[in-house]
Amino acid sequence: MLSENLNGSIITTIENKIATLEFGHPASNSFPSDLLNRLTNELNILSNNTNVSVIVLKSSGSGAFCAGASFDELLAVSNPEEATEFFSGFANVLNAMRTCSKIIIGRIHGKAVGGGVGIISACDYALATTESSIKLSELTIGIGPFVIEPAVSRKIGKSATAEMALDTEWKTAAWAGQKGLYAKVLETQEKLDQEITTMANKLASYNPEALFEMKKVLWEGTENWNTLLYERAEISGKLVLSDFSRKALSQLKK
Repeated sequence: MLSENLNGSIITTIENKIATLEFGHPASNSFPSDLLNRLTNELNILSNNTNVSVIVLKSSGSGAFCAGASFDELLAVSNPEEATEFFSGFANVLNAMRTCSKIIIGRIHGKAVGGGVGIISACDYALATTESSIKLSELTIGIGPFVIEPAVSRKIGKSATAEMALDTEWKTAAWAGQKGLYAKVLETQEKLDQEITTMANKLASYNPEALFEMKKVLWEGTENWNTLLYERAEISGKLVLSDFSRKALSQLKK
């Protein structure tokens, strides 16, 4: 399946019970609202597909894995409702990943910022390369990683999340691996793909009912995300309209 327009692309291929779901956007695989909505929809479709046991989530190209939120769209929002709706797009994706009946393997080939780190955190198993540094820089533009924080903290703990959120500098792939964000860090994209193929085929050979039950166990205790993430989106929506954020985002666009 191919879903492509000026707001980016969603490509899904299914083979041997493995669905490869690829998102892409010309601006370093960043996310405008439309692309977030289409990714959520595709995850929900795959969750109900009985011919799929495992999802490999990846992004296009060989540069950044995901640059997070679209700065163009953040600058374009003009009221709290629009802003909250935008950040709710990330909440929708994280909840779709959380409730998806399939195990999701993340193929992290490059750097990730903000919302991209949240998406990695919501993968059930993430494999990366040495180029896959991560950063939470939201405080520098007057907001914070509020929507994705539950996912990041669940994966690497509150202390490591605080270190990332407050320091706002790049953390290496090795650091992310030590904290548990990545299951393995490979030297090259070729080795990454070999590892992805091996892991996906192994999981696809297992009892799908057992995988589904395992998925539920892994995500126990996150039921409150159905409300929590949208409360967090409201906080971000309010802050992004502040004078501080307007000025910071405008400077970044220059």
